Amino acid sequence: MSEDLLTTLLLAGGVGHFGVLVASALVPFRLDWRKELACLSRLHRQMYWVYGGYVVLSIVAFGLITLFNARALAGGGDLARAVCGYVAVFWGIRVGLQGVFDVEEHLTAWWLRLGYHGLTVLFLFFTAVYGWAAVRPA
Repeated sequence: MSEDLLTTLLLAGGVGHFGVLVASALVPFRLDWRKELACLSRLHRQMYWVYGGYVVLSIVAFGLITLFNARALAGGGDLARAVCGYVAVFWGIRVGLQGVFDVEEHLTAWWLRLGYHGLTVLFLFFTAVYGWAAVRPA
């Protein structure tokens, strides 16, 4: 794969991260976190929101870092490979969790099922593209 093609794929990945954020913004409402987490102590509810915030911040950072540095990430320097490797592991773990999460009862409409499977494809894309950028031959 050429460096130009990898740069283009990374740019698509950068934009894709902001698509994930759109879906992420729906989760607290679709899963009714306000009601579902009400039985937890205040500290546990706060921690849940903080953890979610850190995940969102990470996704924003992945998107921005990629959009502003796609050519450098495709260039294969040590730092670029490390960043791409981290992003690939992050999404690789997340795509693995797709098979573990019990989501069926929440996929009540066709557009929710389509979105869920679309996210799975996006997570696989992130894992493959960033993984390739991390390990490809120099």
